[in-house]
Amino acid sequence: MEYNVTMKNRLRRVEGQVRGVLNMMEQEKDCREVVTQLTAVRTAIDRALGYVIASNLESCIRAELEKGQSPEHVIKDAVEMLVKSR
Repeated sequence: MEYNVTMKNRLRRVEGQVRGVLNMMEQEKDCREVVTQLTAVRTAIDRALGYVIASNLESCIRAELEKGQSPEHVIKDAVEMLVKSR
């Protein structure tokens, strides 16, 4: 699968958020602020994960259809990936 610019940019934003949280910790910011930012990081990662899985699912289904095969197992794999990610 090809990982496009959008996927990579999402993770670069997450990387920046994590650096921001580390800076907050070094500055001994309030625990609530740090937890809020960590929650934002987790949400961003979840969204990036969903985007990667959705894009992968679409391309895999197209490939299976082009081969004349059933995409059912591809869908099952994608659902299992989503379940494991939680």
